[in-house]
Amino acid sequence: MARQLLGKEVNAKLNEEIKEAAQALKEKGIVPTLGILRVGEREDDLSYERGAMKRAETLGVACRNVALPADVSEEELIARIEEMNRDETIHGVLLFRPLPPHLNEERVINTLLPEKDVDGITDASLAGVFAGKECGYPPCTPSACMRILDHYGIDPCGRRCVVVGRSLVVGKPAAMMLLKKNGTVTVCHTRTKDLPVVIKEADIVIVAAGKAGVVGAESFREGQTVLDVGIHVKEDGKLCGDVRFDEAEGIVEAITPVPGGVGSVTTSILISHVVDAAGKRA
Repeated sequence: MARQLLGKEVNAKLNEEIKEAAQALKEKGIVPTLGILRVGEREDDLSYERGAMKRAETLGVACRNVALPADVSEEELIARIEEMNRDETIHGVLLFRPLPPHLNEERVINTLLPEKDVDGITDASLAGVFAGKECGYPPCTPSACMRILDHYGIDPCGRRCVVVGRSLVVGKPAAMMLLKKNGTVTVCHTRTKDLPVVIKEADIVIVAAGKAGVVGAESFREGQTVLDVGIHVKEDGKLCGDVRFDEAEGIVEAITPVPGGVGSVTTSILISHVVDAAGKRA
């Protein structure tokens, strides 16, 4: 059976680092603070908001919430972002997406200052990831993947890596981060020909296709490390990932479970970015 790469073990160490850094800032009179900006009442946004607030509180980070109606005007939303940009007591901003269709998401997102973009959504932050420069922060989910690999001593250097998924949220930045660690990276997607053959050649696989159970036993071999980024709700109410876990677990060397894997680390990464931003401002 595969070794399970559990998020709780990664979080235990990461959260201690965050607590120590937050406490050190408080001793200087600085309270790391996350501004949360939500448009509408989407249940998944509300759930993530509750989780982020709870995690922040336990780690010594304050939260300030702004909830706007789903029919908010673009000008009003941008004005709120600009207020947070100017507010020196807010160190990072979490803006929930997708935004309602009447809003120009690209314009809204890029109003946010990169140094406060702790979720890696602005063009400037993503440019930093692709250029290998520190500008804003990388997206939290691929950052969580890298943290898991680091924690369990899995080094991409010189190894074949496959990323299944090409979104700017996970797939493309994950590929750049693996390249930065000297991995040899192939980016695939659901239209890749002979996808199982390509995946089977990899030593490290990150699956972020956004489709439940899209990858199974036919794609894996012994010795692989698999990080499953997907999270979906099945008809019976249980959660599952992009990988058919029961099939992969008996083949590969190591794998993240869903739930309890990548997703559980993502929120701590977000909070760590807030604390880092507060430290830079200090």
